[in-house]
Amino acid sequence: MNIGQVSKRIGISSKMIRYYESVGLLPQVERSSAGYRMYREKHIETLQFILHAKTLHFSTEQMKYLLQLWQNQTRHSADVKAFAQAHIIKLNTQIQQLEGMVALLKQAVDGCAGNTSSDCPILDKIALGTSHTKL
Repeated sequence: MNIGQVSKRIGISSKMIRYYESVGLLPQVERSSAGYRMYREKHIETLQFILHAKTLHFSTEQMKYLLQLWQNQTRHSADVKAFAQAHIIKLNTQIQQLEGMVALLKQAVDGCAGNTSSDCPILDKIALGTSHTKL
C-alpha cells in the first residue's frame, strides 16, 4: 500500500505519516524499486495506535515508550499501569491549570463593559499575567 492509500484509509495526511516515520514512531518503511514507500498492515496498526495515543495527549516521547510496551509481549502490565497512572496525574494537573485560566479570563470578561471605550480589563489582565489573581 502506498502512502496516499494509507492516508485515505486512516484519515491523516501523508505529511503526518512521514513525520511519524521521521521522529521514530513508525519504523522505517520498505521502498519499492521506484523509491515509493510500501506500507504493510503492521504499519497501519502502528499508525492507528499512534493516533489513539495522540487523542489521549501522550507526547511523542511517551508514545515511543508506549509503542515499545505494546510491541513487547514480555512486558509487565504493572509497567503499563504505572505509566498510565503518571499520565493521569499530569492530565489532572493540566485540567486544573486550564480551569484556573478559564476563571481568570472569565473574571476579566465579566469586568469588561464591551462598549466603544478603549478601556479593556481583558487586555489589562493579559498584560499583568496569570500570576496575579485579582483584577
